Amino acid sequence: MNLNQIHNVYFIGIGGIGMSALARYFNFLGKEIAGYDKTETELTKELEAIGMQIHFDDSIDKIPSHFNNENTLVIITPAIPTSHSEWNYFKEKNMLSKRAEVLGIITKDTYCFAVAGTHGKTTTSSILGHILYECGVDVTAFLGGIVENYNSNLIGNGKTVTVVEADEFDRSFLHLYPNMACVTSMDADHLDIYGNSDAIEATFVEFADKVEDKKMLFTPKSLPLDGMKIAINEEADFTAINIRIENSAYVFDVKTPSETIKNIHFNLPGRHNLMNALMALAMAKTYGSPTDGIARALSTFNGIKRRFSYQIKTEKLVFIDDYAHHPTEINAVHQAVRELYPKQKVLAVFQPHLFSRTKDFADDFARSLSQFDEVILLDIYPARELPIEGITSQWLLSKIDNPTKKLVTKNNLIETISASDATVIVTIGAGDIGELVKPIKERLNEKVF
Repeated sequence: MNLNQIHNVYFIGIGGIGMSALARYFNFLGKEIAGYDKTETELTKELEAIGMQIHFDDSIDKIPSHFNNENTLVIITPAIPTSHSEWNYFKEKNMLSKRAEVLGIITKDTYCFAVAGTHGKTTTSSILGHILYECGVDVTAFLGGIVENYNSNLIGNGKTVTVVEADEFDRSFLHLYPNMACVTSMDADHLDIYGNSDAIEATFVEFADKVEDKKMLFTPKSLPLDGMKIAINEEADFTAINIRIENSAYVFDVKTPSETIKNIHFNLPGRHNLMNALMALAMAKTYGSPTDGIARALSTFNGIKRRFSYQIKTEKLVFIDDYAHHPTEINAVHQAVRELYPKQKVLAVFQPHLFSRTKDFADDFARSLSQFDEVILLDIYPARELPIEGITSQWLLSKIDNPTKKLVTKNNLIETISASDATVIVTIGAGDIGELVKPIKERLNEKVF
């Protein structure tokens, strides 16, 4: 495929976080962009505002007439069901390309940083993209979240260096050609695709093997992969030491193979984010970015929307929103909240994402959520799935060992949150709970002020 010959790009699922980053990229290149998505969101409104044609009905008639020739690239997301009429229309014309395949084509002729892992991909790749951009590298970073510094999921418009999230879902990351890569974690997930944790680990090993020089592969010390090792307060190739918290931010030193970098400031809370920052630092340092530029970029990184994202931060009340949708991620949110607010009552509002994930990790979800002082559950967000008999939020609620727990509808959620006496409130989940953050914030502001 020669992207230079492409004039039009059509996205089936344009509002997805990864798809929209590609849409912004092709828009930068001057291509005409159109697409379909299931629902209108703030993200689709932003894309429309910069000239993209988007519709929300699965209708072949809504596809622009000139988007069906050899000059058109059609990109699909795996979340689209095979019964989708637009999907079938383009499939019959043999015009469909997976998002991962297109990313592979874009990045093949660049120096490609690929960030893999069941957790931490978005934060690590966003920090890395920010560091490289701030250090003057000719970079484009395709991200799975909206970075606060840029209000975008695309950093830069470079042509020689790319940063991509290497997504394990549907084995997508095997389409990439990484020059340098990291694997942040290999926890069991997407068991609807893989079947078991051994299959997931084997696929991560296959991805890691795509990096020929193991000095260009970075992993936590705990993972059984060859490469440069990253750790906190342990002997490793890159180690964070002398860690302390000052003004709700981390300050720490890093021992590298060549030097010790002193007094790095980093504003994102939680030991998981400290590891993400250390991973990005190690990759940027190995690439050759200057030490002072790396430290400066880490101190100015403002985070990602829906990744421990502060909505309200006052002495009376704190409201945080987070995308966590796996028990390990919920544990990380809990650790960060307890470290910052050790004596306060914490309410967790969780929307489970996918029936299959809820079924596979129900006991782990229950243990993770039971750690909070108060728990509110919403119904399971189905995303691409049909219901599974017996797998409901009520079933999950029954497993949670917490006397202060309840299941509520989205219509009753804001009133229920407002009635709580918790001083720290955390909304958690990868579904449409993110669309409720703004009205929750407005009600809580009324309560506080």
